[in-house]
Amino acid sequence: MELDQLEVNTTVDESQETKPYHTALIGWSVQAIEAAAKLNRPFVVVGPPDFESYAKKHDILFVGWDFNKINESSDELYKKLKALHVELAVPLYEECVEWAGALNARFRKEPRVFNRSLLLRDKGMMKRKAQISGIKVGVFEEARNKDDVERFLKRVNEALLKLDGDHLDPIHVKPLDKAGSVGHLAIRTVDEIEQIQDTDFPLLMESHLDGQEFSCEAFIHKGKVRFLNITEYIRLGYSNFVPASPLLEEKRPLIEQAVQKLVDAFEIEYGVIHPEYFLTPDGVLHFGEVAARVPGGHIFDLIERAYGFSAYEAQLLCSDPNTTEDELAAFFPDPYDYKGYSGCLMVHPSVDYVEDLTIPEELEQHPYFEKHDMFTPPQGKVAERVGFGNHYGTIFFYGKDSEEMTDLLKEYERYNFYV
Repeated sequence: MELDQLEVNTTVDESQETKPYHTALIGWSVQAIEAAAKLNRPFVVVGPPDFESYAKKHDILFVGWDFNKINESSDELYKKLKALHVELAVPLYEECVEWAGALNARFRKEPRVFNRSLLLRDKGMMKRKAQISGIKVGVFEEARNKDDVERFLKRVNEALLKLDGDHLDPIHVKPLDKAGSVGHLAIRTVDEIEQIQDTDFPLLMESHLDGQEFSCEAFIHKGKVRFLNITEYIRLGYSNFVPASPLLEEKRPLIEQAVQKLVDAFEIEYGVIHPEYFLTPDGVLHFGEVAARVPGGHIFDLIERAYGFSAYEAQLLCSDPNTTEDELAAFFPDPYDYKGYSGCLMVHPSVDYVEDLTIPEELEQHPYFEKHDMFTPPQGKVAERVGFGNHYGTIFFYGKDSEEMTDLLKEYERYNFYV
């Protein structure tokens, strides 16, 4: 998308100030809708047309929109929202980030807002900007075809002084503009390059980074991190908990400094970001990537359970330039003020064909077990997992000890709930 696609002539009177103004929730999230209602903020949902009947049934102001359709008539969305007195757009999902950026550039009359949204969507641009800003990243290049991938795999391993017959260090490939782990592959041999789908090009290639991978959820207002959560991954895409264990939390000053440096370098002013980092055994932080929307892995739900505030409400407050310092101070707790650890296990069948669901009694009797949303599916072939989505249910835990939480998640990650 280009910004000028949302900048054709319009008859809307942009000088007219409206109070109260509406917030546009870009995407569809019941939790975000509930958060806006609880904050008593007028809002409109901009979502896929399939949700229109649900919105109408529940008296939700709604604008149906196909986010994949980019053409010269896209200015229609801006005009529709301006006519509804919208002055703020909040992205909920990856595919909505550019749309929200383009709209906010118009609402705030700041074209650079759109450029920043592009930076947070294109993994190649993101890595280059980080490197230019002095942020430590791995070796990376962009690929247009499989020959580029083979050359990069060989160059990286030549630099690592690999000899004929040695096992190669893996490289990672990711489509430039897809969400999170969608299309992410670790390539260890030349033969594995054939796994890459032609539709995934162009893609980012990067060297493998050893160390502990974790994410941060940073709530930003006026360019400052107002609250920082650290999420510990047990197995990326399958299990995590909030806040991080004491061993990782003791690195909080280093992590806070790195996240603020990222915010400054990327000129992020408002909203929430979800950067991922690698912490090497020698204590060095390497930047992985960053998103500017609600994170996956039920992390917002875990934050609420651990800290007692709604991360969806926090996102709305921090996205709005008009939120006051007093409102922010009253909303966010001290990052060390938590009573326990909240974790979840995202369950995906380890079989190709599901016949039944089994839940061990000892799991439901464990003091850390809170709930699950697994269900016995119709018998049939298991759907292929896309990225880290498509899981067949989630188990939620809460307890006082991070080591017990870690052991619990590891134990049941190996359990076959679906047979």
